Amino acid sequence: MEQQAESMLKAQAGRIEHYPDLKARIEQHLQETLGQKQILEDCIARLDSSPSVLKDLSGRIAAFGQAVGGMTQSDEVIKGAMAGYVFENLEIATYTTLIAAARQAGDTQTEQACKEIIEQEKAMSAWLLNQLPLLTQQFLLRDAAPHTQAKV
Repeated sequence: MEQQAESMLKAQAGRIEHYPDLKARIEQHLQETLGQKQILEDCIARLDSSPSVLKDLSGRIAAFGQAVGGMTQSDEVIKGAMAGYVFENLEIATYTTLIAAARQAGDTQTEQACKEIIEQEKAMSAWLLNQLPLLTQQFLLRDAAPHTQAKV
């Protein structure tokens, strides 16, 4: 999941030109995501396990498809922000489940790691939700202005 997030965030940040606050927050969350990925890899290694190669591949393909699909939309920046919000909430649900599973297994280290990560995901989700009205307004103003690109 974090690999998919990394791919999506890199694609979004690399394309955004006219929305500096969104770009900066996505880049910040990308750094958080890289840290989350390392924390999870450490948890998996501590448990003498390994991530699923098939899940990794399917996540990367899904992220690539989302990035490419959005490039053709005139309102790419809005759809990207909406997709980011939805994905953040998927991550929150996933970490909620992982916290419960780790607690049930008595794995306090993984439980604590997931609690730390979920707070970052909640913060990003809240930020995106709060920014959607402003982003929409900025997009519509740019879209209505002659000789101005609104897309990204």
